[in-house]
Amino acid sequence: MKNQRIFPGIILIGFGAYFYLQQTQINLFKEFYTWPTLLIIVGIAFLGQAYMANEYESILPGTILLGFGVHFHVVNKLALWPDHIGAFILIIALGFLLRYQKLGTGLFQGLLFLVLAGLLLFYDKIVNWFGLIENGVSLAWKFWPAVLIVIGIYLLLKKEKKKRHR
Repeated sequence: MKNQRIFPGIILIGFGAYFYLQQTQINLFKEFYTWPTLLIIVGIAFLGQAYMANEYESILPGTILLGFGVHFHVVNKLALWPDHIGAFILIIALGFLLRYQKLGTGLFQGLLFLVLAGLLLFYDKIVNWFGLIENGVSLAWKFWPAVLIVIGIYLLLKKEKKKRHR
């Protein structure tokens, strides 16, 4: 870490404020005296380190921790918010895409997670839209984990082509 004061500084301020508010028992903040708040604080610390110290590798863990913390806070409070594995995958996709914006790496992973999240979150609507081919879709849905495994093995075993220098 180039500037090693940002991450621990934000952690100490965040945790200090969290425990102070918890000790004072202020009713206004009662809903935030939970472990998802700690995830949010750590996520903000990672994002602070990423953007304030130009250490953009911290964007991915920061986005994931902040996103998961926010998810656990609002999932039972907003009817619009999905309580589904697709929400977690969408948060991970957002992390990869934000990191790609600064580093230029992770676009493939971000788009892959984004497509997967879309399929998971909107599966029921997709099946209804394509009602005529529902049997084919349900068959594909049954075997898609195996397809993911096969593609993953292919990517692991695929040898990269060496570039020739002229």
